[in-house]
Amino acid sequence: MATSPDLARPGTSGRPNRPDQPLAVFDQSRKRIERASRFMPAGVSSNFRAGMLPHPLVFERASGPYLFDVDGNRLIDYYLGMGPMILGHDYAPVRRAVEAQLARGFLYGGQSGLEEEAAELFCAMVPCAEKLRFCGSGSEAVQAALRIARAATGRRIVLKFEGHYHGWFDSILVSVAPRADQAGERLHPASIPGSIGQDASAWGSVEVLAWNDLALLEARLAAGDVAAVIMEPAMCNAGAIFPKPGYLEGVRAACTKAGTVLIFDEVITGFRVAPGGAQQLFGVTPDLATFAKAVASGFPVAAVAGRAELLDVFTKGAVHGGTYNAQPVTMAATLASLRALHDGSAIAGIAQHGTRLMEGIAAELKAAGIVATVVGFPQIFHVAFGLDRPAQEWRDLLRMDRARYVRFCAELLKRRVRALERGAWFLSTTHDSLVIDETLAAVADAAREVA
Repeated sequence: MATSPDLARPGTSGRPNRPDQPLAVFDQSRKRIERASRFMPAGVSSNFRAGMLPHPLVFERASGPYLFDVDGNRLIDYYLGMGPMILGHDYAPVRRAVEAQLARGFLYGGQSGLEEEAAELFCAMVPCAEKLRFCGSGSEAVQAALRIARAATGRRIVLKFEGHYHGWFDSILVSVAPRADQAGERLHPASIPGSIGQDASAWGSVEVLAWNDLALLEARLAAGDVAAVIMEPAMCNAGAIFPKPGYLEGVRAACTKAGTVLIFDEVITGFRVAPGGAQQLFGVTPDLATFAKAVASGFPVAAVAGRAELLDVFTKGAVHGGTYNAQPVTMAATLASLRALHDGSAIAGIAQHGTRLMEGIAAELKAAGIVATVVGFPQIFHVAFGLDRPAQEWRDLLRMDRARYVRFCAELLKRRVRALERGAWFLSTTHDSLVIDETLAAVADAAREVA
């Protein structure tokens, strides 16, 4: 596939890392984090950036598929900001759109034409999106969706699934990563809070089920008291698990029969696996869906979208607000990003390189004698050490050798490849053949080291 100039990997100081290059060191980052820890817990502003080996890193700039840290290392980036940078770092059309809006104003406390344009294009791309409401984060969008569902149905109960992540708020941070000794029986999972300090009453109306078990869900919905079922349409946050054939279709039918609102959390899959997200790819349309990450190329934009009569609940007394929601600078980034993604060619290009990377990682790990699975979408996949076959549900992931995989990521980082310790690999339009070549060389070396 031909790549447009704006999507091509920029020619920064991005010469390939030499095979004989010394292993990277991160002493300056360590010192900076130690200093920052005087004023910020662990020296970071998000728990998801703490606890990384050898320590959190400090960066000076980013371009294309690369990060440049304070130690002078050029790192191939598969974090991609935890997913948002689908067009690579410093994508020129987004930068130009943002710069143009900066000259016109930062925050109006009112509407902008950009917001309307972005909403119209969004609704044209996403199957469920008759209307939408822009938000500031995926966690906020989930809260808005749950409020809509409860207001529209007059019911209280929300069903979620083990291992699925829907934000860090008290009302939904339940059974995201329970330990085996906490989880309870598979057919009757325990509801385990994800953090100390949570208010148990906030998630008292949330029930947890095993995912990919249609009969189990149908039986629970038959009671007729469930406001919403919320799920990742493909499990991407904890580990890449696809829905079983017919599962999503069965869930859709069961929710319709029970009068329950079906919510897809597409914060990861939205605009990444297809222009219309996983719902387009799988051909199953939810009532509501939440989006963030890839929608705005690194700017803080999220959305809840769905059937018009459900979104119109916001005009009938359901409250949702935010000072910075649809801020015009972020709307400029959103519109430019969606224009780059709407025809699907950019996503298809990522798939081509991502497929090669998945196959290459699997081959290198096998050659090193490491048992592992490499599964998922080519735009966002998951590497699981210790599994000899793809997981079907959360409990299968408990067999992963997480400690060994973390060591593998640390070895990759020494070889200037940055991969998420939880197993997810995000790709962008700027991860081209040369980047994949360099990555696979590092994977082979790191695999031999941990083998």
